[in-house]
Amino acid sequence: QVQLVESGGGLVQAGDSLRLSCAASGRPVNSYTMAWFRQTPGKEREYVAGITWNGGWTDYTDAVKGRFTISRDNTKSAVYLQMDSLKPEDTAVYYCALRGQLVVTIPIMPNEYEYWGQGTQVTVSS
Repeated sequence: QVQLVESGGGLVQAGDSLRLSCAASGRPVNSYTMAWFRQTPGKEREYVAGITWNGGWTDYTDAVKGRFTISRDNTKSAVYLQMDSLKPEDTAVYYCALRGQLVVTIPIMPNEYEYWGQGTQVTVSS
C-alpha cells in the first residue's frame, strides 16, 4: 500500500504562486508515474499534470501550460506542483495520485490511478 499526503494549499490572490507537495510512504514510489488532479464541487476530477518515474517526461493540461510545473524527488518520495500566475479558475481541491502499475505513459483519467491523497484546498481570489 501507498499513502499520499498533500500539503501547501491555501488562499492567495490572482497572480500569486503556490507550491504543492505530495509525500509518499508505504513503499518505494520511484518506479511509478505520478500526477496531480483537481476537483471543484459538482464537477468531475480533472487531470492537471503528470510526471514519469524519473521525471524524464512531464505533461500538462492546456489550461495550466506555461504556469504550472510538476517535478519529483525520488530520494524523498515526493512530487511537487509549482503553480505560478494563479487565476480564480484554478480554485479547487488538488489531489496527488500514483499509478501503482508500471507504465511508460502518463495516464490522464482518474480511474487509471490506484492511490490518492486526501487533497489540499487551493483558493485564488480575484
